[in-house]
Amino acid sequence: MAAFLPFAFGYFLSYLYRTVNAVIADDLTATVTLDAADLGLLTSAYFISFAAFQLPLGILLDRFGPRRVEAALLLVAAAGALLFSLSDGLTGLVLARAVIGLGVSACLMAAFKNAVAWWPPERVPLINGLVLACGGLGALAATTPTAALLAIVDWRGIFQILAALTVLCAGFVLLVAPDPPPAAIDSGGLRAQLRGTAEVFASAAFWRLAPVTVVVQSVYMAYQGLWAGTWLRDVDGFGRGAVAEGLLAIAAAMVVGYVLTGALAERLRRIGVPPVTLAGVFVVVFLANLAVLAVGGVGAPRLQWALFGFSATATILAYAILSEMFPASQAGRVVTALNVITFIGAFTVQWAIGAIVNQFPAAEPGRFDPEGHRLAMQVMLGLGTAAFLWFLWPRRAAAG
Repeated sequence: MAAFLPFAFGYFLSYLYRTVNAVIADDLTATVTLDAADLGLLTSAYFISFAAFQLPLGILLDRFGPRRVEAALLLVAAAGALLFSLSDGLTGLVLARAVIGLGVSACLMAAFKNAVAWWPPERVPLINGLVLACGGLGALAATTPTAALLAIVDWRGIFQILAALTVLCAGFVLLVAPDPPPAAIDSGGLRAQLRGTAEVFASAAFWRLAPVTVVVQSVYMAYQGLWAGTWLRDVDGFGRGAVAEGLLAIAAAMVVGYVLTGALAERLRRIGVPPVTLAGVFVVVFLANLAVLAVGGVGAPRLQWALFGFSATATILAYAILSEMFPASQAGRVVTALNVITFIGAFTVQWAIGAIVNQFPAAEPGRFDPEGHRLAMQVMLGLGTAAFLWFLWPRRAAAG
């Protein structure tokens, strides 16, 4: 448990940071004048700083191990949370959000590196799924519990509480988590480590899996972290409490999805079904659900958004699939190579949705036009479909 719980707690906080803006969006816009594009930029600043550090992070994880790297970066996240709570303008909030993103950038990747170091390959998808489920609990905490806490403290108090929890987590990781075995550490020089990163990006298997993983995860993170909440408010007419319940449904479905896909991947593998097949099936469900949402839904918003959260989870199997193709000492660079383009995608998608929504006049202050939301969803559906077709094409070519 010492090799699991500290990293699971870190990812819980990382996901809480990622998604909390969806619940406090109204309070933020009441304090600082923000339009849709500003809100998208503010929230997505987390993603761009997160992404910018991924390649250096991979080298650090492989060289120094996940324990020391994550503990140090969590202190950076705590400083960012405190800065966010003290900021009064868009510039300060964006900067603080970027510092938070940098600080939690190791939480999932350190856990993935740790899993490769301590568990056999066939168990890694399940361990990764359990870590991701803990992140889902963070997303759950960012919904109804956060909305309830806002009745006691304001959004500034929320971030001060988060700062304190993050300092505690840093100490937990540093004092409890073990260092990885020597075989999982790359003690080579910087040039050799950079060459290892280049090998990942030169892999054909990497570029088969990357586009669909990036698009599905980017769309998922953008909506869960911000735009699902505004969709429920503007398209479905939900109040704050109902919005929080809708976000809770997404997060709960995500938790179930991560545990189920990890367990299914392990079981199906025993009968000869590779994890990549399971991921493909879930992507089909994800895209079909986007299509229904984009044209008006089926009158059950919570159920549809729960399906959205559930079906997005299987593409995370790509991290375990790719890690098996490289030595354990290279695992940090493998997972961060995929993660860097995923979070660049998440930043772009979250901002782009706001830019599309902004093209339609708001019906009233603090709300956005439903048609803008639907057009943005249609664009995301197009991107996802194109990426899935690319994922299928190499398989057909290889079979022929």
